[in-house]
Amino acid sequence: MPTESHEARRARAGRIAKRLARAYPDARCALDHRNAFELLIATILSAQCTDAKVNEVTAQLFPKYPTPKALAAADPADVEAIVRPTGFYRQKTKSIQAAAAGIVADFGGEVPRALDELVTLRGVARKTANVVRGVAFGEPGLAIDTHMQRVNQRLGLTRSEAPDEIERDLAALWPPREWTPYTLRVIHHGRACCTAQRPRCEACPIAAECPSAGKIDAARAGARIARARRPR
Repeated sequence: MPTESHEARRARAGRIAKRLARAYPDARCALDHRNAFELLIATILSAQCTDAKVNEVTAQLFPKYPTPKALAAADPADVEAIVRPTGFYRQKTKSIQAAAAGIVADFGGEVPRALDELVTLRGVARKTANVVRGVAFGEPGLAIDTHMQRVNQRLGLTRSEAPDEIERDLAALWPPREWTPYTLRVIHHGRACCTAQRPRCEACPIAAECPSAGKIDAARAGARIARARRPR
């Protein structure tokens, strides 16, 4: 297969973005929130946890601790008891309380908008910062989670494994105004269609632009046949 030029990849990426926009016009962040602070805390809690479970937890957490100051001053044992269902609850409690304290101490109680300021908060790496920037503030951001990594690798839009490198590869393919909508649609697509174990290539709205379409199940079937033919 000939190597795809950068210009050809950009053109294909544009077609992919348009197809996803038609398929998922209402894609949105699945984490319930009313402001940037709630979204930041919910995103930290979402690590290795479903958004649905995080929403159940934050429905208890935010009414009790609605501001950075309140969360920073909370009894850690009480916060741990609330966030426990999200997993890794001790570490997450330390992270969200330290992030809240940093917002109070360094940013006057307001979640900062700049990426280089957001990542100074505990528990906030580029992914979380880009979620907050893109969803809460309307700033351009490519949030590289497991769905963004898997789908874009299958699409051949990046070969990288490191999130920072994937972000850089994808940023070169669309203008910044497209970054947040593309992220939200890919995440939705990764959950609804391009799943990790059994991607639904036959129903995929971007299959015509995907070099992996139909090959994943075929490869797995071939591996199963090969295993079955091995001498026992």
